[in-house]
Amino acid sequence: MSNSIVELEHISRRIRTRIVENSHNTGMPHLGSCLSCVDILTALYFEIMEIDPEHHRHGTRDRFVMSKGHGAPALYQILAMRGFFPYADLVESDHKGGGVFGEHPPTPDHLPGIEAATGSLGHGLPIATGMMLACRLDAQKNKAFVLLGDGECNEGSIWEAAMFAGAQKLENLVVIIDYNKWQATDRSHDIMALDPLPEKWRAFGWSTYEIDGNDMTQVVDALRNVPDKTGRPVAIIAHTVKGKGISFMEDDNNWHYRIPTAEEVIAAKRELKVET
Repeated sequence: MSNSIVELEHISRRIRTRIVENSHNTGMPHLGSCLSCVDILTALYFEIMEIDPEHHRHGTRDRFVMSKGHGAPALYQILAMRGFFPYADLVESDHKGGGVFGEHPPTPDHLPGIEAATGSLGHGLPIATGMMLACRLDAQKNKAFVLLGDGECNEGSIWEAAMFAGAQKLENLVVIIDYNKWQATDRSHDIMALDPLPEKWRAFGWSTYEIDGNDMTQVVDALRNVPDKTGRPVAIIAHTVKGKGISFMEDDNNWHYRIPTAEEVIAAKRELKVET
């Protein structure tokens, strides 16, 4: 696909509007965590990845793994807008027992476009690492993009996979860290010693970059340049704002679990200036 930055920014605002509406209508939490990564998802699905919604299991497709599984409500909206399933399916789902649109991604055979079930943090990167090793063995050149949360970087399985991918020089593996500086209960730096995060990825053998993850131009430019010809996997530290796009939600960790009221939905839509 080829979309201008202005078009991608408009898509991001539409996605944010739908995420907020969906949270109100279904009681789905993790709103702040979803809003911080929308620009990254928009760039991937509407500009960067080689994918075909009508042939979503084709062997040469690029892969996306939502390792921070609580970002699933954002991914569902992206997949619906990209044509993997009708938007009406998402609107009409009650998100309750037996439904596929849960708080975390279901198994791949339950929903088109889902590559891995990632309800437990720390699993997405190891899964994607295995995917890229298998693709190399099959002489395929497709890429895997993995979205991590900064709080998820507390998990030891992330660093085990990072060591392995660095050692194997899986250059078509790209990690994007949604670095919104929060996790469920506190500031990420007050829970674990993340600093110096870029240097840690470099030490594990990754080619590492830092960007503003809510600046569409920076996001697209970074993702267009991977793999980066270093022969290493790539880590993109994307500095983001939790609750991005809605002033009364930005950098407020209460929106990790809070559900917006009808009045707050109206206020959010007014700020986003777009209809769904």
